[in-house]
Amino acid sequence: MSLDLFSLKGRTALVTGGSRGIGKMIVKGFIEAGVDKVYISSRKAGDCDATAAELGPKCISLPQDVSTVEGVKSLAERYMAQEDKLDILVNNAGAAWGAPFDEFPESGWDKVMDLNLKSPFFLTQALHGALKKAASAERPAKVINVASIDGIFLNPLETYSYHASKSALIYLTRRMAATLVKDQILVTAIAPGAFASSMNRAARDHGDVVAKAIPQGRIGRDDDMAAVAIYLASRAGDYVVGVTIPVDGGVALASLPAVGAAG
Repeated sequence: MSLDLFSLKGRTALVTGGSRGIGKMIVKGFIEAGVDKVYISSRKAGDCDATAAELGPKCISLPQDVSTVEGVKSLAERYMAQEDKLDILVNNAGAAWGAPFDEFPESGWDKVMDLNLKSPFFLTQALHGALKKAASAERPAKVINVASIDGIFLNPLETYSYHASKSALIYLTRRMAATLVKDQILVTAIAPGAFASSMNRAARDHGDVVAKAIPQGRIGRDDDMAAVAIYLASRAGDYVVGVTIPVDGGVALASLPAVGAAG
């Protein structure tokens, strides 16, 4: 088996929310796997520019707020002003909101659903032509949606719109995959668990405590996230369509219920 299975040489990628956290882990992995260029988007231009400067010339800053359809279309237009095709799209930008059930606001619902669910659909739609131009039977184009284990497994936190958006994104991944596979564009998703990031401050600041609830006994490392993204983006993942892969140390699929809780 050749390590070329996992090479991204000759490919161009776009990662939303690529300036920090899980997005940055994926971007660094793509660069190490030999990607020609990886464009990163973030609503904070300073963060986007700083990450691109840190990661080197293969990483190109393309700051843009993608929380609206107008912003999504602007990002697609700006990308296509520099490139005529796209091999890999990672829809990673996301938001969360927590509040008690009786106090949960419409603003917290709409913000999360728009960014986590609407934006991945409309960005993929806007870049459909660029993805199709890059795709072939020998080397399909890839769309990777970043969901969450909260779309599979209940989190005790009252993050209602986050749970709903990530669960919906997992099913949307399957529906998009069924449509786009005919163009040799393969749509998949990653469902991260506990990784240290500004989105998951508990894992970032109290990793040892969080790890006690994870079957594998630790939180995720940067390489864990990079590895699954490289797998899906590379030749290694060319026969994988519509799947969502939990990357969580066993929380979603290998956690046993408390004694007596199961029938």
